[in-house]
Amino acid sequence: MHILTSGWLLPFVYTTGWLLIVAQPRQHWAIARAAGLAGLLVALLSVIAATAGAHFSTLDADTLGLLGAMLVSLLGWVIIQFSSRYLTGDARQSRFIGAMLFTLASVGVLLLSRHLLVIVLAWSGTSVGLHYLLTHYPERKAAQIVAHKKFLISRCAELCLAIALFLVYQATGTLSLDALASYLGTRESLPAGLHVAAVLIALAAILKTAQLPLHGWLIQVMEAPTPVSALLHAGVVNIGGFVLIRLAELISLAPAAQIVLVIAGSTTAVLASLVMMTRISIKVRLAWSTCAQMGFMLLEIGLGLYELALLHLVAHSLYKAHAFLSAGNTVEEARHRDFTGARTVPASPYWYLTSALVTGALIAASAWVWHLFQPTLTLPLVTILILAFGLAPLLWFEQGRSTALLVRGLGQVVALTQLYLLWHWLFGSVVPPVETVSVALTAWVSLCFLGLYIAQFWLRRNPQGRLSTRLYPWAYNGFYLDETFTRVTFRVWPATLSPTQAQTRVNRFSSQPGELL
Repeated sequence: MHILTSGWLLPFVYTTGWLLIVAQPRQHWAIARAAGLAGLLVALLSVIAATAGAHFSTLDADTLGLLGAMLVSLLGWVIIQFSSRYLTGDARQSRFIGAMLFTLASVGVLLLSRHLLVIVLAWSGTSVGLHYLLTHYPERKAAQIVAHKKFLISRCAELCLAIALFLVYQATGTLSLDALASYLGTRESLPAGLHVAAVLIALAAILKTAQLPLHGWLIQVMEAPTPVSALLHAGVVNIGGFVLIRLAELISLAPAAQIVLVIAGSTTAVLASLVMMTRISIKVRLAWSTCAQMGFMLLEIGLGLYELALLHLVAHSLYKAHAFLSAGNTVEEARHRDFTGARTVPASPYWYLTSALVTGALIAASAWVWHLFQPTLTLPLVTILILAFGLAPLLWFEQGRSTALLVRGLGQVVALTQLYLLWHWLFGSVVPPVETVSVALTAWVSLCFLGLYIAQFWLRRNPQGRLSTRLYPWAYNGFYLDETFTRVTFRVWPATLSPTQAQTRVNRFSSQPGELL
């Protein structure tokens, strides 16, 4: 029971599956399905045992770790089942599933460990496994270039983490999360070394979560099979947010790290959201969406909104896994709507602004009612603002307005608000309570969300206006940030390509990805 409640059987199951595939590659799918199902059952039983009142020692996972393990095991099982059908006939199936299980094992260790060195090593392990998955088709030039860019960024992040671990150990004499939390609990401010360590950890998370202008590899992973995109966007890229939540006590005492997270996250969220509006390809649009969502998550952590960030992490993982694995159906649904759906008729600017105000009022009223029954549940103003702008489109009624639509829209806003408040209350017991940071950062984020909201409805109302025509080329090309980053980095460390790869280029007018001119 002790091993079960600790959750450590989960990475053991995935590691065993990986080793068995190495030994018996012809039985890869039978082993993979067994490992995926066993991992899901182990995670489920661990959560049940923990909920029943099992006690954790310092070597065991906490509630946050078990929540992450349950999420990863569910996604792993679903992706393995999908991959067994998607890769039928593929010559490299054994290599693929071996890398998949190795990556899942590394993620499991990272989620369940309470030691910083183990967390960093496991994070590096996920990069190794992901490299093999991204280069599943090694003959593709684009796949090699993307993997090379990811390799460079990951190594920079790991250098930041290595220096940060040295500084943490120098200041505290430990790398244990429990001992670090005890040390931080007795201090109102940090020594200089820990301030630098917190900034370096924040920078590593920014690098690992594909924030602008280091985002190109995340957008261009479509050269890998669809299950790789699902695993990356639904799981691996979220690890940066999880690690920062793990270190909430440290980040909350480091204003410089909070500023870095808020500025980087808000800038990426705004720019990536604008780029996403120009995209037609379903998978590319989803990739830019992930980039923007990671920005949102980092700024939430920078503001001390750890409950919101954890909810964001879980919801984003589930949504992106479903979105990528059902991308084909999404295309068919979009085509059906284009032929049978009603055309949108943008409303007046005053209605868009009124929608946000009405939504904000409903959220604030709901939070006040919840606070009467749960005094510990409070929503900062910036959280209400974020939710208001996020739910306001439910009241846009661009297919026409009526009393029935108004009632339905208001009902949806109220229902989703109650659901959010419920999850906020539940997750409040998982992460440490930390007060929101400075008024200046809150004001900055509020202005960013307001500006993005206004830009969104203004561009929808005036698709041929002066702002749209001037902004569109820049947004469509990702503000040329990835091109600049690629040129600079490849001058320092160019990618090594085979003679065949170096002489090929993709025909952008072809219907077949990777077809040569």
